[in-house]
Amino acid sequence: MEIKLTQYSHGAGCGCKIAPAVLETMLHSDQAKSIYPSLLVGNESKDDAAVFDLGDGTCIVSTTDFFMPIVDDPFLYGSIASVNAISDVYAMGGEPLMAIAILGWPINKIPAEVAQQVLEGSRNVCKQAGIPLAGGHSIDCPEPVFGLAVTGKVRKEHLKQNNKAKEGSMLYLTKPLGIGIVTTAQKKGIVEEGHLKIAVDTMLKLNRFGSVLGKLDYVNALTDVTGFGLLGHLTEVCDGSNLSAEIYYDKIPVLDFLHPYLQQKSMPGGTQRNWESYGHKISEITDEQRSILSDPQTSGGLLIAVDADCAIEFEKVAEHNGMSLQSFGKLVARNEVVVTVI
Repeated sequence: MEIKLTQYSHGAGCGCKIAPAVLETMLHSDQAKSIYPSLLVGNESKDDAAVFDLGDGTCIVSTTDFFMPIVDDPFLYGSIASVNAISDVYAMGGEPLMAIAILGWPINKIPAEVAQQVLEGSRNVCKQAGIPLAGGHSIDCPEPVFGLAVTGKVRKEHLKQNNKAKEGSMLYLTKPLGIGIVTTAQKKGIVEEGHLKIAVDTMLKLNRFGSVLGKLDYVNALTDVTGFGLLGHLTEVCDGSNLSAEIYYDKIPVLDFLHPYLQQKSMPGGTQRNWESYGHKISEITDEQRSILSDPQTSGGLLIAVDADCAIEFEKVAEHNGMSLQSFGKLVARNEVVVTVI
């Protein structure tokens, strides 16, 4: 019997992510805040991972990420979930050290052999990243859930955050948008296999470039684009840094075959939840722009803010690392509109 994993879940990949506004309510606490001087990054900055200073110039990076199936193939599901989780360490400018697995499985619905393939995909990706899959925890769960808790390291001076951006910085994105649109088309049974393969290959690409970015002083802010979409994660950069952004829609990397799927309303539910959370901060845009710029990305690219006078040097470094990148916008002084789409 062929198992189609996406039919066992109500959401897909990072489209399962709780919307920013709802998450903010959940994280609110009336308890007195405890102070931990060595905790350099915690919940306050809405960053990609927690960072703890060991006091010798080295910091521990700790993160976890997991979600329901984004593809039907179990090996690919485990692989994509693992690339996505490891990305949070790279997004802090760090290097991963080890991972442990998080597995929820409907044991009375899907054979254990399928879960074994999920774990095989994860082991394969961890091997590519040069880290062990060192353990984990599993539970009987109504829907399949998989991800990793990842531990990494970073030199304190190489730590990158999403709230340290500078006015005038140029913005770059390392992967194209549209993953949520394509994977929703898969779930609806209308996706072209070639398009799905391109989306899967994009999700399988490790964001190891983040470790390089950590060593570049002129990279002043860094995050990855996942479940909140480009506009959501860019808004977090702007809010945290007290800046606004101007972005040029035609320069944003986007999968070039999305239009037919948009015509067929192939948008994940997370797109609308995202827009409801931060749409009031964005300039007036078209329905198509909203569908793409708020599209939840699973294992998306790195969003990079670079000192303007070092943009050419940065682009050369990117090319040396196998990426041809061009800026799609810039950060400007704070104004009433947080992100202006031109």
